[in-house]
Amino acid sequence: MNQTSAGALAIAVGLAFSAGAMAQSMSTDRYRAGEDRIAAEYKAAKAGCGSFSGNAKDICHAQASGRESVATADLEARYKPSEDASYKMRVARAEADYGVARQRCDDSAGNVKDVCVQEAKAAAVAARADAKAQMKTADARNDAASDKRNADFAVAKEKCDAFAGDAKNNCVIDAKARFGKP
Repeated sequence: MNQTSAGALAIAVGLAFSAGAMAQSMSTDRYRAGEDRIAAEYKAAKAGCGSFSGNAKDICHAQASGRESVATADLEARYKPSEDASYKMRVARAEADYGVARQRCDDSAGNVKDVCVQEAKAAAVAARADAKAQMKTADARNDAASDKRNADFAVAKEKCDAFAGDAKNNCVIDAKARFGKP
C-alpha cells in the first residue's frame, strides 16, 4: 500500500511539472487516434486478465480499468487543456489507485482487511484533496497575476497623464496593448 501511495505521489509530482507541456492542445485526428489506442490497450489488458483467477483476476481488471480511465482523462486534458481537465485527471488517478488498492485488500481478512480498506480510503481522500488544492492554487495564482496586471496598467495609465493630446492617447493605447486591456 505504501509503495502504491509513493508511486502515485511521484506520478502526481511529475504531472504537476509537466502541466506546461499540456498547455498546447492536440488536433481532432490525434485525439481520435488516442481514443482508439486507449480502447485497444484496455481490450488487450482485459484479455490478459483471463489467465488469472479469483482476486488476482479482480485486481487485474481494476488495474486495466484504472489505466483506461486515467489515460482517457489525460487525453482529455491534452485535447482541451484547462485547470478543470487537469483536476479531473488527478481525480481519475486517485480513483484508479483506490480501486486497485481496494481489490488488493480483498486478499486479507478481519482487522487486517479493515485497516487495508481504511488506508486505501485515506490515500484516495488525500489524493482528491491534493488535486483540489492544486486547482485552487492555480486559480489563486491566476487571480494574483490578473490583480498585478491591473495594478501595473493603472500605474502605466497614470504615467500617461503627464502627456497631452496625441502623445497621451498613444501612451494609453500602448499601455492597453502591453497589459491586454480593451
